Amino acid sequence: MTIEVEWEDCIRPSADTGAGKTRDAAEGGVRDTVEGKMRDTGEGKTSVLDSPVSDPRAGLLTAKLAVDKSVALDHYLTHFRPAIEASIVESEGSLDAFSRGYNRLGINVTTEGIVYREWAPDEWNGRSHPMKRDEWGVWEIVLPRRTDGSLPIAHGSRVKISMVDSNGRRIDRIPAWITRAEQKRSQDLYEGVFWDPPNPFVWKHDRLTAPNTLRIYESHVGICTNEAKVATYREYADTILPRVHALGYNSIQLMAIMEHAYYGSFGYQVTSFFSASSRYGTPEDLKHLVDTAHGLGISVLLDIVHSHACKNTLDGLNEFDGTDHCYFHEGGRGRHDLWDSRLFNYGNREVLRFLLSNLRFWIEEYRFDGFRFDGVTSMLYRHHGIAYGFSGDYHEYFGATVDGEALANYMLHLLYPGKMVTVAEDVSGMPLLCRPVEEGGVGFDYRLGMAIPDMWIKLLKETRDEDWDLGRIVHTLTNRRWKERTISYAESHDQALVGDKTLAFWLMDQEMYTHMSDMTVLTPTIDRGIALHKLIRLLSFALGGEAYLTFMGNEFGHPEWLDFPRHGNNFSYHYARRQYHLADDPLLRYRHLERFDRCLMQLDIQHHLLATPAAYVSLKHETDKVVVFERGTLLFVINLHPDKSFVDYTVGVNCPGEYRIVLNSDAEYFGGHGRVMESVSVFHTRQGEWCHRSHHLQVYIPCRTVLVLAPQGVLLHPGLTSAK
Repeated sequence: MTIEVEWEDCIRPSADTGAGKTRDAAEGGVRDTVEGKMRDTGEGKTSVLDSPVSDPRAGLLTAKLAVDKSVALDHYLTHFRPAIEASIVESEGSLDAFSRGYNRLGINVTTEGIVYREWAPDEWNGRSHPMKRDEWGVWEIVLPRRTDGSLPIAHGSRVKISMVDSNGRRIDRIPAWITRAEQKRSQDLYEGVFWDPPNPFVWKHDRLTAPNTLRIYESHVGICTNEAKVATYREYADTILPRVHALGYNSIQLMAIMEHAYYGSFGYQVTSFFSASSRYGTPEDLKHLVDTAHGLGISVLLDIVHSHACKNTLDGLNEFDGTDHCYFHEGGRGRHDLWDSRLFNYGNREVLRFLLSNLRFWIEEYRFDGFRFDGVTSMLYRHHGIAYGFSGDYHEYFGATVDGEALANYMLHLLYPGKMVTVAEDVSGMPLLCRPVEEGGVGFDYRLGMAIPDMWIKLLKETRDEDWDLGRIVHTLTNRRWKERTISYAESHDQALVGDKTLAFWLMDQEMYTHMSDMTVLTPTIDRGIALHKLIRLLSFALGGEAYLTFMGNEFGHPEWLDFPRHGNNFSYHYARRQYHLADDPLLRYRHLERFDRCLMQLDIQHHLLATPAAYVSLKHETDKVVVFERGTLLFVINLHPDKSFVDYTVGVNCPGEYRIVLNSDAEYFGGHGRVMESVSVFHTRQGEWCHRSHHLQVYIPCRTVLVLAPQGVLLHPGLTSAK
């Protein structure tokens, strides 16, 4: 096993071209090949890594007490107590040293020089020196500093490892723990790069504590510009972060950060797990982005992909040691047929170290504040959710099909108390997914409300406005597990991918090209689209969960869809960009939707809406198409009827007093018709039960309009009604 370093396009070594250096005629560079015998790590076969996690049985008593608490939360779990308890027992132990594998494995700079360690358990020997390995299959080599104290590998050098597998094949690989990978010139393959800049990044701002509620702006750095190109970390920091802050979002969720060979994969086919994508700039540029966000009080979540990995071999983890099961399950269990990717073997000790250390690395090196875990369903179940319909029966969640090896949440919340936020993308509805590990849960802080956007798209595709089933809409928005927090969203990146389109485009389609200007007539299609876009987002925001998410640009009704450069579209960037100039144009109607979105965020900022208990829905009138509910101190009255407005409409409310409109979607400021006069924006309750509420009041509610009322004296935000 050898490590090879190519000194091209980097700081070159000393002029001495002594033994070991050869000229590569094809590349035109100088290649420095270093081969060394693996270093014995002590008496017998002791690992060069830290000790494994401590005996999990030490926490058995704690586990039993915790399970009692979780079973009390949901009596249906009683029969599955042994499975939950076993899961906790597996999760006990100190994970601090275990999850700092990046300080030991990969390429690390020490006072001695450079130490390189790699886990590759298949049986092979080096070409010129027989190598020894420890019992865990970890190989090691030390490259001492030069006589002048400089490192033997220069910053920016390309590196790879060359191995001979048990079948006698010589294979070249990118180091699994490499922290920088770049595309090989004009070719498709990526190469590992030794990254040790002479001037390390200096952080200006402290880490943030986890916010009480999440208002997430989901983002892809590469498409954050109107130009037909791949945007950069610094462009995002300079142009998008100020927008996010002004809109009132307190978190960004960054996609496609982990290095991925195929840009069109949206970052979900990861090839180098410890490398920030080089497409957008340097590691220091990403640190600048995170630091700038922290300076604005914005948390930064990483869309982490640990559910699967790209099947690439030459620049990925697949067949890393020549076998198909180094990091992954062997055979069919190690392949995801729908994603065409490899599935990790979470039961393998070194795979766990790799993935847990990966989380620690992004926290320690880049100061991320949490993670959105992609494809959690595939991680939880041995069937990976493929061709499996979940009925809600508890045997589906805690039977023999469940993979119970995940330790990530336990580690993150143990080592970073009050700092980390973890989000699960799970379609199964697994109970206790968002309860602490100490209570027998999986430990996520939030789960994505994935049924909500599906419902909206299905309605717009298949059902006339006048036939919308309010009972089904409200049920979908409020159907979530008790005391498990949900992130609601009307649309994310998933809904806009090629083959689908944004909500705004479903609503207004081709007329967005011709009638979004104030200088053109307001057509029925545009009028309907603007009104329903606001109502859909408000219902999702106020009823759907304890947090909220939007994908970049959709807050102002971004048109069309997302499609990355590929052979099928002649490698065009036309649909791989965000047209923020549409919202900035004072003559385009997009600005109204952005204003409304900004005021939605104020409902949480001022009234702590998302932190309050779930709403009480007092009315779902199918004929009138009116929904009324209370959440916290706020009263929501929504009229979804296409053409019927109601004068003196009676709505129930539990708290007596004087109410004032704090948000009116029909205000001209939001592109509405201004049918609710400010002079009649104060309403007094009357005694008398209505819809099971102790008091009631009467309002004028125009068609396709939402009114949000708050008790008199509540702080107002400019623009929440019709103020400009």
